Amino acid sequence: MPDDLRRTFTAFVGGRRLASGRLIDVALAVKAGAAEEDDAILTFDDRSGAVIDLDLRGTEADITARFAELDNAGNATSGVESRADPDGAPRSRGRPKLGVIAREVTLLPRQWEWLASQPGGASQALRRLVDQARRADGGQTQTKAAREAAYRFLSGLAGDLPGFEEVIRALFAGDAEGFADRMTAWPPDIRAHALKLAALA
Repeated sequence: MPDDLRRTFTAFVGGRRLASGRLIDVALAVKAGAAEEDDAILTFDDRSGAVIDLDLRGTEADITARFAELDNAGNATSGVESRADPDGAPRSRGRPKLGVIAREVTLLPRQWEWLASQPGGASQALRRLVDQARRADGGQTQTKAAREAAYRFLSGLAGDLPGFEEVIRALFAGDAEGFADRMTAWPPDIRAHALKLAALA
């Protein structure tokens, strides 16, 4: 299943988690909560830990239609452009049913020549090279991404909490026990979400 279809988002009001799940579900919860909550609602992309802006204009039906259209296109947050079929219907680039996305790659002529000579052509050779690099990586890229996602989330929501610097130092030092212990006095929802984001590290 493509990563974008598994992507989740979480909205917070202060130190309390308001909603978590698919983008459309979180958007509807934020729309409903905006009328009831005095504090600002922040929505985070769980994969990157970054704060995102939601277009909540219009009625609940408008929001549902807007986010359903993005989900159907498979590009809610990936930045993948779409193009139209000859009959005018929108169509995603690449082979969306297989999770294949077409994007530009810039290489030198000698590199294109080498790729073209590989069995299966350039695309298959590039996929093999990427898979080999991922296996040789030993999870380092995934660990780095998880730590950065937890850092972005905590910077956006917990920067003023006591012991923030110590928590971040423990996170990037790979001290899982210290990371968890230093957040003990923090709001439980913030602590739980930070631990979840950092779990891959």
